Amino acid sequence: MIYAFCVALLRMIYAILFPLKIVGRENVPKEGGVLLCANHISLLDPMTIGIKLKRQVRYMAKAELFNVPVLGWLIKQLGAFPVKRGGVSKESIKTSLNTLRSGHVMGIFPEGTRNSDSGSAKKGAASFALRSGAAVVPAAIIGSYKPFRRMTVVYGAPIDLSAFEGAGSDSLDAVTDVIMGRIHEMISTGKPSSR
Repeated sequence: MIYAFCVALLRMIYAILFPLKIVGRENVPKEGGVLLCANHISLLDPMTIGIKLKRQVRYMAKAELFNVPVLGWLIKQLGAFPVKRGGVSKESIKTSLNTLRSGHVMGIFPEGTRNSDSGSAKKGAASFALRSGAAVVPAAIIGSYKPFRRMTVVYGAPIDLSAFEGAGSDSLDAVTDVIMGRIHEMISTGKPSSR
């Protein structure tokens, strides 16, 4: 109930400030675990990739954000769970894997920090993808969050990672490259990836 209210409120705010064009929403599976992997350009990204989907998107957020008045309450209602500064804890990893294995959607930003380049992408998304068995859906956020300017979110087809099953940690770099390659392809074309 609170989640639905928060999403409705955010949709109204976005309609005014950052009108969203959504492309490829049908590529997000209607059920089962989904790892939604997107580029990271703003603190608003977690809301941007989730508010136009019919399924709730859960995600990790810095623990400090939960102490910010209003924002902390809002992101908790939207499905965020805290990650302590200095790295992802075992508890956060366990929560993430349980979220995916329980059939939920989890958003993650492989770049880790905002505005980083593809060469600095971290392996967490790849690890979650291989360990959880969840569908991996690339998402591209296109725009600059300038007031009253249109933003675009593109969702690509789930990435087939079957070639990497059972390959172990040695394959994390390759899986990360595949995920980031798909995201950057969609940023460039503005169209969903289909491979």
